[in-house]
Amino acid sequence: MTTYRTMPYHLETERLILRPWAESDAEEFCDLLAERGKGKPPVERIRSSIAEFLAATETTGIALLPVQRREEGDFIGYCGLIIGRTTLEEPEIAYELFQRAHGRGYATEAAAAVLDAAIATGRERLWSTVGTWNTPSLRVLEKLGFERDRVSMEENGEVAWLTRSLP
Repeated sequence: MTTYRTMPYHLETERLILRPWAESDAEEFCDLLAERGKGKPPVERIRSSIAEFLAATETTGIALLPVQRREEGDFIGYCGLIIGRTTLEEPEIAYELFQRAHGRGYATEAAAAVLDAAIATGRERLWSTVGTWNTPSLRVLEKLGFERDRVSMEENGEVAWLTRSLP
């Protein structure tokens, strides 16, 4: 079994900071999840999710990280590596930003930093799964060199599976 280096949990770009979760992120994380249109989850459940993210990071060496704008200091979403529908050897890159932060290149900037962090772990390939309807997200992945592998049907509709080999 290959051993991978631990992913850096603090990443900085020109405009963004990706850092470990804090319990204080729970309220804003609830607001972000509410934008999916399925209601706002209870803050206690999200605090538990944050504790689970932190515990999983300890075990796996990969992380989903909150994204905040450097100048404004505000939480705008998350980006990172998850096991998701794949494996620890070939994790998925995942991201979600508040609608107010869309269209400014933040997802591409955050995902590029996570891509570099994934390369630093020694992994050879990443995946991403995205609803085929989500054109902006598919464009982010395209900019980062991901290529479509296949499409599957799931209960929420068609899902595109994209992959990228790492140098």
